[in-house]
Amino acid sequence: MKPSNSRTLSVIIPTLNEAAYIGNLLEYLKANSCPENIKEIIVVDGGSTDATIPLAKTLGAKILFTEKGRAKQMNKGAELATGEVLYFLHADTFPPKNFDHYILNAVHNKIYSGCFRMKFDTSKRFLRFFAWFSRLNNRLCRGGDQSLFILNDLFLKTGGFNEKYLIYEDTEFIGRLYKTSKFKVLPQHVVTSARKYEKLGTIRLQYHFGIIHLKNLLGFGPDQLYRYYKKNIAS
Repeated sequence: MKPSNSRTLSVIIPTLNEAAYIGNLLEYLKANSCPENIKEIIVVDGGSTDATIPLAKTLGAKILFTEKGRAKQMNKGAELATGEVLYFLHADTFPPKNFDHYILNAVHNKIYSGCFRMKFDTSKRFLRFFAWFSRLNNRLCRGGDQSLFILNDLFLKTGGFNEKYLIYEDTEFIGRLYKTSKFKVLPQHVVTSARKYEKLGTIRLQYHFGIIHLKNLLGFGPDQLYRYYKKNIAS
């Protein structure tokens, strides 16, 4: 597909021991986008001890290193990105074919922040039910697994990700974008891994994520959210 306009994308991928996914993702991104639209693919690593970095280097990604923490990693990637549009993507999430065209076309039409709808890589009805809500343009239905595109200038204007958040950094930032920009959910789907649900249990994990959302709405701070996550999900 031909380039959408004169703007280009910087794809920013935070990683920590993602050797099982990063190679396939980088190959997929190159095969399903137009080279003229992609300024660079930046892998920002938070201390991987597996083959993440050698794989990413072999496949041509720019490599940055920073402290562990997705907010810090994504801010670092944005700081050094040279594309007019930033596209934040998790290592286990695959965007739709021609994702670059859809994003740049949205920006051309003055949509300066947004995401895609989401599907899990599973046929489980419970997760398919929750993924359905990703089509609703409401901040309560947002999450980092849906990916995020944003005009570089808007990212700078809004201050980027809040590094106090060791979890929930995507949702907190997107909540601010809803207040300052015309956020849009594009109709195409990303496909994200259900690996954490498979490991911890579908209903159990969704329950704990729901509690974290509720705690945030009730005014709990980033440290309190992380303590709950550490106790009930990460342990």
